[in-house]
Amino acid sequence: MDKMKKAFASKLLKIKAIKLQPNDPFTWASGWKSPFYCDNRKTLSFPELRNYVKQELTHAVLENFPEAEAVAGVATGAIAQGALVADALNLPFVYVRSKPKDHGLENLIEGELKPGMKVVVVEDLISTGGSSLKAVEALRKGGSEVIGMVASYTYGFPVAKEAFDAANVKLVTLTDYEHVVAEASETGYIKEADIEVLNEWRKDPANWKK
Repeated sequence: MDKMKKAFASKLLKIKAIKLQPNDPFTWASGWKSPFYCDNRKTLSFPELRNYVKQELTHAVLENFPEAEAVAGVATGAIAQGALVADALNLPFVYVRSKPKDHGLENLIEGELKPGMKVVVVEDLISTGGSSLKAVEALRKGGSEVIGMVASYTYGFPVAKEAFDAANVKLVTLTDYEHVVAEASETGYIKEADIEVLNEWRKDPANWKK
């Protein structure tokens, strides 16, 4: 297993940013029932961990997208993380709304990018990939060249992989479903029997029922 992904999964579990409740499922905004919930925005409340996330996301950009000329955060979850990364790289920063503001300039992209700039997108979490790729589409329509995306966590759903491949967007994440479940099992956070439930859910999350 990837050491960094394992280490970050452990850190998220320790601050309870990730909750695994196979017997008491959560309801997502999409209406999906899920035994798994990730809120890695909690890392912002822990200075040492916030700095760790900033450093690792910055490293991911430098390693995978060294040609980046600007950073874009996806509202609202990745605005803070994106700004931290842009600051570390000393690059321009913008953030992308889920829909245009309903007053004033009615902006969808907040901030300023020069046409043709190479932009790396920062996201906090990838589920289906829909909202993340809407941000990519908005940036491209605005004249930017999106060269890739970095994110703290991905559920790794096949539908997301297909969407990112179709949009021609390379995605790099700090950790993922496999590493979180493995770490949760290893540390006794969940029981061995729970893993089967989690894996069944992940196969078809839209239709999963406890």
